[in-house]
Amino acid sequence: MRPPTIRDVAERAGVSKSLVSLVLRGSDQVRPEKRDAVLRAAQELGYRPNAAARSLSERRTHTVGVLLNDLRNPWFVDLLDGLNSLLHANGLRMLLADARLNRRTGQDPADPLLDLRVDGLVVVGTLPDPAALGDVAGRIPVVMAGSREPAPPGVDVVAGDDERGARLVTEHLIGLGHRRIAHIAGYGAVGGLRRRSFEATMGRHGLADQVVVEPSDMTEEGGYRATVRLFSRPDRPTAVFAVNDIAAIGALSAAGELGLRVPDDLSVAGYDNTSIARLRHVWLTTVDNTSHDIGRRAAHCLLERFEGVGGEGRIQLATPTLEIRGTTAPAP
Repeated sequence: MRPPTIRDVAERAGVSKSLVSLVLRGSDQVRPEKRDAVLRAAQELGYRPNAAARSLSERRTHTVGVLLNDLRNPWFVDLLDGLNSLLHANGLRMLLADARLNRRTGQDPADPLLDLRVDGLVVVGTLPDPAALGDVAGRIPVVMAGSREPAPPGVDVVAGDDERGARLVTEHLIGLGHRRIAHIAGYGAVGGLRRRSFEATMGRHGLADQVVVEPSDMTEEGGYRATVRLFSRPDRPTAVFAVNDIAAIGALSAAGELGLRVPDDLSVAGYDNTSIARLRHVWLTTVDNTSHDIGRRAAHCLLERFEGVGGEGRIQLATPTLEIRGTTAPAP
């Protein structure tokens, strides 16, 4: 049997094809009883609109490409939830692509999404070469979310205030009496901002000579190894501030293996307030980077770009807060 068409829906509902089209586009120019009749007829017939035909007629696909740099980081889940909720409310669908996978195959990360004719692009996380987005931004609206890398002209940036967040958690640890505070650092612009803010805050409190920084790749294994290195030093820290929650989990694992009690012997703090940090048996002190709000703001920027608003590019920083839980306590 052939699939039902818009003509079939119109005949079943007793209306014109043009009125069916108005209903399917969500127009508010249709009387409620007519809308109900069309929707009922479409459901009874099992009618599904032809998205390809609609895209050709409107020259839009009503899709937004989302280029994600790190599928392993749970912080991005909340960001994507905030992004998708506003896009969906505005009749847009989200298509997700793995930037790392595309790079390993030698393909430009955005190419698969551009091939699908997405109406806009949201880049989540850090790309090695964000300047390459300049060419894409000349064709479709582009927003960078959760990244602090320099953006090309015409690209909006929505992220957390990393300097403020790192200052909050460092001052929290200092306020608890800790002086030997170590930072498990990350990479990229975000990692650099958090590290420099940690160092500056320590300096303002007269603790510049107590600053200890261990690099990491921002993974659990990286946090574990960095903590092991920290505790091979003669001046062991009494507190560790990790660049993200994942690295903080690695620090907690290393502390347990070294026979340290958290928070009695060692305080540990993370960054991002991911779902992992909120697990009851973890209950990690961390910085809430308002990921859901960042996602919604990124969607809002994209919607404004669709309406021709935005200019050369804007930077929006969401205000972080400190979530004090069970992994930090007064210095021993």
